Amino acid sequence: MAGKIPPQFIDDLLTRVDIVDIIDARVPLKKAGKNLHACCPFHNEKTPSFTVSAEKQFYHCFGCSAHGTAIGFLMEYEQMSFPESIQELAEHVGMTVPVTQSLSSTPATQNLYDLLDKVSQYYVHQLQTHPQRAPFVDYLQKRGLSTKTIEHFNIGMAPDGWDNVLKTFGSNEFARKQLNEAGLLSSNDKGHTYDRFRNRIMFPIRDRRGRVIGFGGRVLDDSTPKYLNSPETPVFHKGSELYGLYQARKTNRNLDRVVIVEGYMDVIALAEYGVTNAVATLGTATTPEHLQQLMRRPAEIVFCFDGDRAGREAAWRAAENALPLLGGNNQLKFMFLADGEDPDSVVQEQGADRFNKLVDDAKNYSDFFFDSLEARVDISSMDGRARLVEIAKPYLRHVPVGVYRDMLEQRLAEKAQTTTQVLNKHLEKPAKIDSKIKKSSRSTSTAFSPVRIAITMLLQHPSLHAEVGEFNKIASLELPGVKILAQMLETLSENPHLNTAALLERARDSQYEAHFQQLAQQTLTFEADKLQPELNGIIQQLQQQAIEQRYEYLEHKGLRNLTEEELLEYKALYLKA
Repeated sequence: MAGKIPPQFIDDLLTRVDIVDIIDARVPLKKAGKNLHACCPFHNEKTPSFTVSAEKQFYHCFGCSAHGTAIGFLMEYEQMSFPESIQELAEHVGMTVPVTQSLSSTPATQNLYDLLDKVSQYYVHQLQTHPQRAPFVDYLQKRGLSTKTIEHFNIGMAPDGWDNVLKTFGSNEFARKQLNEAGLLSSNDKGHTYDRFRNRIMFPIRDRRGRVIGFGGRVLDDSTPKYLNSPETPVFHKGSELYGLYQARKTNRNLDRVVIVEGYMDVIALAEYGVTNAVATLGTATTPEHLQQLMRRPAEIVFCFDGDRAGREAAWRAAENALPLLGGNNQLKFMFLADGEDPDSVVQEQGADRFNKLVDDAKNYSDFFFDSLEARVDISSMDGRARLVEIAKPYLRHVPVGVYRDMLEQRLAEKAQTTTQVLNKHLEKPAKIDSKIKKSSRSTSTAFSPVRIAITMLLQHPSLHAEVGEFNKIASLELPGVKILAQMLETLSENPHLNTAALLERARDSQYEAHFQQLAQQTLTFEADKLQPELNGIIQQLQQQAIEQRYEYLEHKGLRNLTEEELLEYKALYLKA
C-alpha cells in the first residue's frame, strides 16, 4: 500500500479511532485527571511521565519527548510503516483503506498474502475432509491437542502427492509463478515442478498482523527433514519472524512476559494447557531482529532451552545477540530443562503450574552471562580472574552505555577481585552520544505572539473554529505564521469534523510538522471558558489589521489609479477601516 492514501480517508479514520484504546491495548494506562498516563514505553523510567489525551487524541512523554497520534504511536511502538499503521487502525474500526492503482505499487505482494491465506484454508479443509486424514488426526490427538487449539493455530494437512496444491491453485502460468514466489513449489534438476509440502502436518506462520506469510510442515514418518519451513520469500523472512507471536498477542491483552521455545509443537502444547505466552524461532537461533520485535514494549523475555550442550550453546548465541539491546525496560532470563525434557513433555507430564514455576525461577541475564564466562576459566586463581576480564571485554563493549553496563562492569570487578577504577583502564568505553538537546521552555507570555496562540488554540481545540467570525483578509498580513493560521481556519471550515490528530497528520512530512507537534503539547494558560472569546478576539484583531493595511495601500495608490474593482473595494473598506 505504497503511495498516497487519500487525506480525507485519514481524516475520517482518526475521527473514529480512539488513541486511548490503541495505546491501552499495548501499554496499560491509568487515569490521571482528565488524561491518562503510564510509564513510557520508549525509555526506562519508574515514575509515569507518558501522557495520553483523549481530547486531543495525542500522546506525549515529558521524560523523552516522544509524542504523536495513534498513527505515529504504531509506527514507533510496533515499528510499522505509515501505510501499515493506517491499515492496522482501519481494521481496528472496521474501515477499508481505499485501494487504487496509485496506492498499490506492490499488488504482487498483496496477492501473495491472499494466496497464502487460501492455501492455509485448503490445508485446514484437507485435515477435516481428506480420505487419508486419519493418521494426521490420530497424531494430533496423541499429542493431546483439542479441536479448539487446532483451530486456534489453523493446523492443517498437506496430503500425500506431488501436485495437490499445484493443481488446485496453479491453473495458469501466472498462478504457478505466484505459487513459486510464495515458496509453495519446488523444482528438481530436470526442471520438474512439484508441491514443496507433501504428506505433512501443516502449521501456518503468521506475521504480527495475522497474515499468513509461510508454513512449517512436519512429517509423521522417518522422512527427512522432520520439519520443513517455507524458504525466504518477498513476505517471509525467518530471521525476523516468531511463530505464535500473533496468537500470543491476540490472547493476552497485556503480554508482559514472553517465553521463547524451540518448536511449533512446544508453542501449541503449552497453549493447550493455558500457557499462551510462548513463541518459537523458525529453525534459526534467536536473532537481534527477533529480540527487537519483542522488546518494543516493556516485557520479560525468557529463553527456554534444553539443558544439554546444544541447548546451552544456543542460549549463549541468544545472549550474544541481546548485548546491544540490554539496559532498557526489558528483562531477559534463561531457563534450562532437564535432559530428555522439552516444554511439551513438561507441561503434559507435570502440568502448567510446574512449567510456570520453572519460568519464574529462570536465571537472570547477568547470572547466565557471568556463569558462562566463568566456566571457561579458573576463577580461584589470579591468572584465571585476569583471563575472565580479557574474555568479558569484547562482550561488554557491545552493551549500550548506561546504568546496566556500569552494573555489569561492577559485577565483573567483584568477580575479578579488583576495582572498577582499575577495570575501566582496560575497558574501552565508546563516547556517549547525547540525546536530542532539549530547548529551554519559554513562557506563553514571552514566546507566544497572538498568531501563535490562535494556532495553538485551534490545533488543541479544533471545534473553536465554528464561532470564529470573518477571517478572509488575514492571509494578506505580513506576520509570522499568519498564512498557516488562515489555512487552518479554511481547512476547518471545509472539514468541521477534524480533530487534533487529523490536523497533525495533515502536517506530516511538511515543514510545519515539528512545529505543530510542539504546539499540540504546549500548555495554554487560559481557562476553558476563556478560550473562545480569546480566539475570537485575536481573529477579529487580525482581520481589522488586514482591512486597515489594505485600505492604506489603496489610498496610497491614489483614487485616480484604482481600477473599477479596486474602487469598489476601497469604498467598502472605508466603512470598516
